[in-house]
Amino acid sequence: MRADADIILEHLRTVAAERTRREAQPGLAAKVVALKTYQQRRFGKTYADLLGSPRYGPASRFFLEELYGPRDFADRDAQFARVVPALVRLFPKEIIATVRALAQLHALSEELDTATAAQLVSSNVDALAYVGAWQAAGREGDREQQIALTLSVGRSLDRLTRNPLLRHTLRMMRGPARSAGLAELQHFLETGFDAFKAMKGAHEFLSLIEEREQHLAQVLFESPLYADGRLGDTALGQLP
Repeated sequence: MRADADIILEHLRTVAAERTRREAQPGLAAKVVALKTYQQRRFGKTYADLLGSPRYGPASRFFLEELYGPRDFADRDAQFARVVPALVRLFPKEIIATVRALAQLHALSEELDTATAAQLVSSNVDALAYVGAWQAAGREGDREQQIALTLSVGRSLDRLTRNPLLRHTLRMMRGPARSAGLAELQHFLETGFDAFKAMKGAHEFLSLIEEREQHLAQVLFESPLYADGRLGDTALGQLP
């Protein structure tokens, strides 16, 4: 079995390759940022009820800020790549498994964002442009895997919260993590841990995400795009 460090590094190299590809094609990087911005707005619409919930709000914001949106993680990823061997040595295996799933999700999401943004005519993204680019990019199986990986990260974080010693371990890791250049990862893990711990069980939360994301993906793949520039009503009701 390949070492966790090698697998995490491979996913980070995939992400770096996507950034290089975007910079090499005029206008593509701007389209990716516009796409990510629109997807963050879409998440806000899809999960407005959860974002406003005392129980689910922190976890929803964690997903919104850490897994969606136009934030540039280039510096964080470069930092991770330099210290992955130290990461694997320093953190418990349960946390490494979560980081591994996150790295895989990150790589796949960046690939899909590049592929979708490449289908945009411009960086002005509305519902019609988004559905058109989504359908032109295709990759239905990868979309299903993206949802599955998102749920895997969520379930991993939920499992971590059931171990009362891990929160203490995370707190104790602040100094060593900072010294090893892992402050961004430390922040991600602590934020995710606290958000999921506050829910006192993530089953319903993750079930809602699974149901809504699978339904939305189906709608986006199946929604008609009319010759006069109209979009099917079902898709319009799902998108900002």
